[in-house]
Amino acid sequence: LASAVSADGTPIGYSSLGEGPGLIIVGGVLSSGSDYLPLARLLAQDFEVHVMDRRGRPNSGPQREDHSIDDECADLIAVVRSTGATSVFGHSFGGLVALETARRQPVFGQLFVYEPAVPLRGQFRFDWLDGYQQRLESGDRRGAFAWMVKQNGFAPRPIAVMPLSYVRAVLRLAIRSRQWASMNPLLEANLVEHRIEARLDAPSAERFSTVTARTLLMGGTKSPTVISQQLITELAQVIPDATVASLPGLDHLAPQHHPSHITTAI
Repeated sequence: LASAVSADGTPIGYSSLGEGPGLIIVGGVLSSGSDYLPLARLLAQDFEVHVMDRRGRPNSGPQREDHSIDDECADLIAVVRSTGATSVFGHSFGGLVALETARRQPVFGQLFVYEPAVPLRGQFRFDWLDGYQQRLESGDRRGAFAWMVKQNGFAPRPIAVMPLSYVRAVLRLAIRSRQWASMNPLLEANLVEHRIEARLDAPSAERFSTVTARTLLMGGTKSPTVISQQLITELAQVIPDATVASLPGLDHLAPQHHPSHITTAI
């Protein structure tokens, strides 16, 4: 385990494995670097992989009170400078961070993103955030999580129409205690990161036209179309050197649950 120092002095931890060209893995919400170690071990056959723990995770410093996308980009740049890596793999919110960093500074030669959380034209719902925050502040952590799953616009219809108490019970059964133990401490960071997404909602993806990296945009066929196909297509139209890979049978959590399918695409 090593640590880089971000622009504001916050330590950003990362684990390194493998040999070859450097590649940084930037993960999504409600996950830490350890959740991407199976993917990292596979990629380590071709790369020296650096698995980043974003702010608010066990091996990095806390989020600032006014934590922003600028902080996230600065943290990734700090790991770039510490490792010398010129490739990055970003998943979901981590994909947003990778793209935002790449459009600001030409530090990457290769960019791999899986279903980046780039909000456009109100296609992502954020009207659940206040209810989520209220439940967190009252100490109802499982209720907050259930509220997010039910209200964020990505739930299957049976979940979306189910009473919240039922959703909570279903999720308690579906999520193993070890998985909940790793997610539970990240519920506050999850709120902050979704508020960052909400502030970045834009009428188009045009700002990413300044990305110079060779970019592979990946989506799974089992994910919601808005993030796995529509968004990927729109990004491919504005990023100068972009290709698209539609991966059969994969959902949004494929980088964690089905890493071999991801490495095959890369």
